[in-house]
Amino acid sequence: MQMRQSLIELFSTFLELDASRVIGWATDARLRRHMINSQAQLSQPEQSENFWVYYWYKLWRDTPESLVRGHLSAYLQEVCYWAARKTVTGISSTQYTLSDCFQMAIIRVDKVLKGYKPNMGFSLKNYSSAVFSSELKEMLRQQNEIDICTNWRLLKKVTQKRLIESLKNAGQSAEAIERCVLAWKCYQELCAPSQPSGTRKLQKPSEATWQSIAQLYNTLRLTQLTTPGAELNPESLEKWLTNCAKAVRTYLYPNMTSLNAKIGEDDGELQDILPQLKQESYISEIIAAEEQLDRQSQQAQIGDVLVKALKELDEEALKIIQIYYTQGLTQQQIAKELGVKQYTVSRRLTKAKDTLLLKLATWSQESMHISLNPSVLNYVNTVLEEWLQAHYSLNSI
Repeated sequence: MQMRQSLIELFSTFLELDASRVIGWATDARLRRHMINSQAQLSQPEQSENFWVYYWYKLWRDTPESLVRGHLSAYLQEVCYWAARKTVTGISSTQYTLSDCFQMAIIRVDKVLKGYKPNMGFSLKNYSSAVFSSELKEMLRQQNEIDICTNWRLLKKVTQKRLIESLKNAGQSAEAIERCVLAWKCYQELCAPSQPSGTRKLQKPSEATWQSIAQLYNTLRLTQLTTPGAELNPESLEKWLTNCAKAVRTYLYPNMTSLNAKIGEDDGELQDILPQLKQESYISEIIAAEEQLDRQSQQAQIGDVLVKALKELDEEALKIIQIYYTQGLTQQQIAKELGVKQYTVSRRLTKAKDTLLLKLATWSQESMHISLNPSVLNYVNTVLEEWLQAHYSLNSI
């Protein structure tokens, strides 16, 4: 993949992927114009990448749905690509391509931006890399769980709240949703309890069961539906519930459409109809160069704190961490290599990371006067994970 060089490219271009390879970079014309105009408003040229990251991030906090989000999404393209590439090489399934994983991760940009805390001195790239990786792994886990479910198992697992959300997302009317939910309740009562609870391959109900579901539905509709409607036969109920399962799958994992997708033959692309940013003068709020230097200093101090903390770990714990982050082995593989039990590796690794987290959190509290709470600790833990991956990646080159 060819890396972007200029600031304008960094904040206005998007990766084009074809399954498992990079095609090139596509320029968003509006973002490019907006970037050029914003640069022109400055009293003197500013070529610092960090300057523009914090500049756009500050604007995004005030107008999260504006064009500014596009600049930050463009900026994080490479980070997302490498997170997706690392993940896809680690999964055995051939179902997901690099492009699939990239698209699944990049839609989590909003979560990255909402969780990012620039005042803590960590870079947006490092933080987003950890979030993209963890989000992608979780989505793949959940997707696999959904994929291997039959419709009937999925309907057993789904909650009423999620079913209603899925049907609303599919554009169903309130009356249709009410009827579908009643049909689903009848299915739950007459079919699900009699099936093995652990199987993901729950089979379609028998004809006799469908008859019972239809009979129960036709009885309850008279008292539980706002508009009872006509009686339904077993075939109609089966079709309803099949459509419910499809709606749930679509809601949980929608098809992804590129912003560069054509609307029509001569109608431009989807990105062309996104709302324009209402430009206001934020020049007075530009983050000063001194603040950038402070953040760079903080990042260096964080590195010093963690390097020192690593040296204080005992030899076995340090060796486990080194193997884990440099070789990418599983805990079971590490245990085999070291000749110990897997639970020993798990315990030592967890304890070592907890020690590092405590050191970093304590430093943040004492040096940066940050109040520790579950949200902050979760954030620090995410950054610690990314720092360890980056630290050992550099040291292994």
